[in-house]
Amino acid sequence: MKKKRMSKNIFLLGFVSFFTDVSSEMIYPIIPSFLKSLLHQSAGKFLGIIEGIAEATASLGKVYFGYISDKLKKRKLFAILGYAFSAFSKIVLLFSTFWTHVLGGRFLDRVGKSVRTAPRDAILSESVDKKNRGMGFGIQRAMDFAGAFMGTLISMYIIHLLRNTENKIEVFYLIFFYALIPAFIGVFILFLVREPKSLKNDNAVKKPELSFKKLDKRLKIFIGATFLFALGNSSNQFLILRSRDIGFSLMWSLILYLSYNLTSTIFLPVFGKISDKIGRKKVMLTGYFLYALVYLGFGLFRIKGAFFVLWILYGLYSALTEGVEKAYVSDLSKAENRGTALGLFATAIGVGLLPASIIAGFLYTINPSYPFILGSILSLSASIFIWKGK
Repeated sequence: MKKKRMSKNIFLLGFVSFFTDVSSEMIYPIIPSFLKSLLHQSAGKFLGIIEGIAEATASLGKVYFGYISDKLKKRKLFAILGYAFSAFSKIVLLFSTFWTHVLGGRFLDRVGKSVRTAPRDAILSESVDKKNRGMGFGIQRAMDFAGAFMGTLISMYIIHLLRNTENKIEVFYLIFFYALIPAFIGVFILFLVREPKSLKNDNAVKKPELSFKKLDKRLKIFIGATFLFALGNSSNQFLILRSRDIGFSLMWSLILYLSYNLTSTIFLPVFGKISDKIGRKKVMLTGYFLYALVYLGFGLFRIKGAFFVLWILYGLYSALTEGVEKAYVSDLSKAENRGTALGLFATAIGVGLLPASIIAGFLYTINPSYPFILGSILSLSASIFIWKGK
């Protein structure tokens, strides 16, 4: 099948990501404040447990579902199931009255992400030619961040309208309710996506193999470095919590989060296209180095003005890495194992994220600077491994 420069699937998957992230990001940045309302105490430790388990869950199954989608040559089914799980997770949050309920909702949401991510990314990879792959992933991720921007904006609007409500926790439940609408819109759009035909009816295509040893050497080095990086890449919730703790209100912390999402949305396609031209590694390494500087700033600075700059720079880091990483993995994997490779890449991140957020939660209770300093050091270390890898 001859692939178009930018096929219809790319934009449909972009809209699926947009509406799903409108839903998720209506909820995600208010979780720390919701936990504080439930617990009436510091939420750092519980936030670390919730986010560590949730994010690890999202990635641990990705290699399996990527492999199954390779084996069955059916990507779309798993993508639909995964997005449906995430939509139903909002119902769990709607009825949350204790921190374990929040954990359950986040867990179900991340199970959905575990099921859908590798098959969806394989559909995207197979819907565009290699020389435009960075741009393709950049568009999809830009729509993702645009949804995050819109979702956060909607939450801010609801909070503003109900700012004089006596029972503040009711505002959170109202947001959870409205988040159901875009979540299910995203699932319905996914039915319009066409299953790629690149692997169908092709007897020359080998059967997929679930083997790390048989991967390209450069890909193995990259996945190992990604795991190291993930150990210091704690949940973005800690960046929000840090902003709150130095004196930003809930509304202003959401504005900071908006600046991050808007920056990522604008620059993701740009850096994706640049990676198509100059190579993926140069763009990614720039991003990892920037991450190290930003995390160091979050750890050491206590001046409010600095945080506006740090959040924007953090958005640039995401734009430099988010789509480019997946394009790089796709470039180094064979067609019959692409879902498996993308899933293995995501699983490496997940294995690192579980201890990362739990460690960050406990370090934060000792000294709020420590998790960010650790993340900065590990980012620089991972960059060296990727730079030296041949």
